[in-house]
Amino acid sequence: MADPIRTLIDGTPLLGQRTGIGRYTSALIEELAAMAAVDVRVVAFTLRGWRRLRSTLPHGSRALGLPVPARLLRKAWLRGTWPPIELIAGLSDVVHGTNFVLPPPARAAGVVTVHDLAFLDRPDELPPADAALPELVALSVARARRVLTPTAAVAELVRERFGVSEEKVVVTPLGVDPAWFTARPPAAELSARLGLPSSYLLFVGGAGPRKALDWLLAAHAADPSLPPLVLAGPGHVATGPRVQVAGYLAEGDLRSLVAGAGALVLPSRDEGFGLPVLEAMACDVPVVCTDVPALREVSGGFASLVPFRDVEALGVALAGALEEGGTAGSAAARRRHAAEFTWRRCAEVTVGAYRAAAA
Repeated sequence: MADPIRTLIDGTPLLGQRTGIGRYTSALIEELAAMAAVDVRVVAFTLRGWRRLRSTLPHGSRALGLPVPARLLRKAWLRGTWPPIELIAGLSDVVHGTNFVLPPPARAAGVVTVHDLAFLDRPDELPPADAALPELVALSVARARRVLTPTAAVAELVRERFGVSEEKVVVTPLGVDPAWFTARPPAAELSARLGLPSSYLLFVGGAGPRKALDWLLAAHAADPSLPPLVLAGPGHVATGPRVQVAGYLAEGDLRSLVAGAGALVLPSRDEGFGLPVLEAMACDVPVVCTDVPALREVSGGFASLVPFRDVEALGVALAGALEEGGTAGSAAARRRHAAEFTWRRCAEVTVGAYRAAAA
């Protein structure tokens, strides 16, 4: 049997409130740690939160490295390849940047995950701390031996925008945790704590221009017959009497909230994957989302797709999803589709990319 691949993974997304990239990083590390083919080592680029890294890791993985602020490292890596990651976290065969940026290795093979390319077209929407992200991602893609993307739609964009070869880009679809398939609607305690109505539409994700919540709010307000809209995730503010904010929730509470929804809606301008779409399908919940390449790919024909910014079409789709929600055949098909996406498959394809990069 071949020796395990010593893999150093950027675990910085594990710290703080986890949105899509944090959940991807967590699930991937957990699966990799259970595989004999990989020796999982994790580093976090942070000064104040570094000690929390150890408590977030699954059994079988190790935290390595020194507490170093990401801001200073990014400035240094924009100018060159110093300091190499081995100087911070020790020798490895493969270094995996899970969040767009690949720390420069001295000798290890580099792998980077590019989740989407929205920042290239809308750099003005980036927070000041991420102003250099477009340049950092371009450098990361150039130095990486393999670039991972969550969908074929993003893979095509990476090849077009960065001019890289087809063999260099590997699609590693995300997975649905098995707990989503057994999720149940909110119990009385959770409903009371969140102040949930008896029926509701649901959006899951952070606030921000890319999510196009203004479009969703306009379509919802235009049809008083629709049930209240609940917004789950960080950064939301209630904008009307029929809009409620659930905020950032623990995973168990989030699963219950999704399972109790009449429909889940994802009105994004663009997405790299759209994990809430599959998680809702696993819960037997109808999905309405924007007709963009990644969401078409992930939904697989089991969601109502709406042209971006079409207020009337979105309202009609929401009403139709609520009527269709109780159809047993549709629910079974959605669940079968969601079950095709597993974190084990994501990890296995990722290990294949590690081996190709190391070779």
